[in-house]
Amino acid sequence: MSQNSIHSESIRSLSRRAFIKNGSLFMLAGIGGFANSVSANIFSDEKPKMCIGLITDLHYADTDDRGSRNYRESLTKAEFAIAELNKVKLDCAVEIGDLIDALPHPTPESELQFLKTVNTEISRLKADRHYVLGNHCIYSLTKPQFIDTIERKHSFYSFDKAGYHVVILDACYRKDGVDYGKINNDWTDTDIPAHEREWLAADLKRAKHKTIVFVHQRLDLPVENEDSIHSAPAVREILEQSGKVIAVFQGHSHVNDYRSIKGIHYCTLDAVVGGTGPANNAYSILSVYADGSLKLDGFAKHSENALTKRTPV
Repeated sequence: MSQNSIHSESIRSLSRRAFIKNGSLFMLAGIGGFANSVSANIFSDEKPKMCIGLITDLHYADTDDRGSRNYRESLTKAEFAIAELNKVKLDCAVEIGDLIDALPHPTPESELQFLKTVNTEISRLKADRHYVLGNHCIYSLTKPQFIDTIERKHSFYSFDKAGYHVVILDACYRKDGVDYGKINNDWTDTDIPAHEREWLAADLKRAKHKTIVFVHQRLDLPVENEDSIHSAPAVREILEQSGKVIAVFQGHSHVNDYRSIKGIHYCTLDAVVGGTGPANNAYSILSVYADGSLKLDGFAKHSENALTKRTPV
């Protein structure tokens, strides 16, 4: 599917459950017993239950630009974005994958150094940090190498925060179930395998709160699209059957995109790496309200989401 086709589909999918007010994208709860109408909090000073800082696809590497990817500049952009996010009282922050990239002739040693360098900046966030594995995160590196360096224990997991349940997924598996790592994969071959799907179903069954999911690769596209996760239909079915998931946030495609599928919001955020200068930075603050409605405030490229250019519907 071309980027233009993706753009057109996302615009067609805009409904009354997602609209723009004062430059922010609002996504309304619309599943199970959650609110089905415009929430009063959107028009009042009600404080959100939770605020999450979002950034994705930095692709940091100490290497020359290739095409529109300005690898070194991602470090400067990250420094600025984190300083701005630290001005807000965040409950947590999520980096949605592809934190690093590789040299033209990749080595684990160089990628590990890139990871340590950029994570020094990410670590300046004054909030609990969470990382989603992207395909570039574990190109030469292995999952244990990446996870150990960012001081995590697992590649997919969940946690509760401020009365919400948050799920971090790992789609960095080949269709045959093999973990990415040591240059053994093609970025178009991405999957969430059976054992992770089983874990997800069980986790959502146990969850006591409305849930937000984070994953790097795309769950909202047709499986034939090169950005799509092979098992996306099966994963979406698990999310839908739970009756608890209100939104999924993704990266990977280096575009701003949005779809609503069976009452769940799928929001894709643009990449930090593309373009030069402050206007080509990309970061957001997600505000989550008591009734399950969401407000996404995007900055720099994230403010250019096609949805923010449309009038409320």
